[in-house]
Amino acid sequence: MKPKKRTTIYDIAEKLNLNPSSVSRALNNSNSVNDATKKLILKTAKELNYTRNTLASNLRKGHSKTIGVVVPRINQNFFSNVIAGIEDATYKQGYNLIICQSNELYDKEVQCVNTLINQHVDCIVISISVETIDHKHLQNIMDHGIQLIQFDRVADELETLKVTNDNEQSSFEAVSHMIKQGYKRVALLEGPQKLNIFRQRKIGYLRALEENGIPAIPELMIENAWTKELSANATRELLSLPQPPDAIFASTSDFSALGVLEVATAMNVKVPEELGICGYSNEDFTEITSPSITTIDQFSFYMGKTVANLYFQEMENTDTMVVPKIISIKPKLITRSSTQKS
Repeated sequence: MKPKKRTTIYDIAEKLNLNPSSVSRALNNSNSVNDATKKLILKTAKELNYTRNTLASNLRKGHSKTIGVVVPRINQNFFSNVIAGIEDATYKQGYNLIICQSNELYDKEVQCVNTLINQHVDCIVISISVETIDHKHLQNIMDHGIQLIQFDRVADELETLKVTNDNEQSSFEAVSHMIKQGYKRVALLEGPQKLNIFRQRKIGYLRALEENGIPAIPELMIENAWTKELSANATRELLSLPQPPDAIFASTSDFSALGVLEVATAMNVKVPEELGICGYSNEDFTEITSPSITTIDQFSFYMGKTVANLYFQEMENTDTMVVPKIISIKPKLITRSSTQKS
């Protein structure tokens, strides 16, 4: 069944043979319309199931009270929790969210951004895809006078509000923990190095090796192992080496760590006795795998609230010359069975 056309003030005006401006004033409870006419207009509006177009009303006031969010994948616990944190803060301020996912595709990310611009959102919050190198679409957001906030995966060269994690320090702590547990050949599953978060995590990994007197071995560092499937392939390759690693830091995500665990189990490699595993992001499943997976909690819900509150603080800021704010949230290493060797 085809839905009915939405009732407008023009429909009400036509039925009552009134000027649309009079209907609008009555619906806004203006004193310029007499009580009898106002009562008739309100009665007719109810009969015609009229609902106010809040977006149009807000746009006339210069804002839409809508924030657009673009994430690589909605079904990952980290990103869904960030969205939940944003929604928790924006709801209290009377704002709505439009949520888009890029599926890690640059072209789709650009399409999402253009759609949100055309929807006249007040702010766009984004974590860029693994394919994103060109940032013209992000600059386009700012050129349209729309506030841009980047989180987690950000374009460093763009001067915008940013909310990130201390990726280098968290990786340093994770690898140092594995070394203290007695692991000597710690491999690294890297994400695409064009993204700053994965470069920072690699720096933390290398610093942990150096400070513990362990040489960095190129064959133990696998780039672009950022999905479960790619990590599984990388793990088969690593465990087939003449001198395989005795630990793997899946620095991209817990899904990568899960890929490592599944391959280790299939190859009869005992975890954690023969292979330590650490992931990243503290996905829910890491607590219930066997063994449970050591990971890094990014405090994603808090990150989302921080993103939203940063926008509202900026809205209240009257100083147009203030340097863009960058907030870094310190993650927490959560040690579980997969690295409890000693």
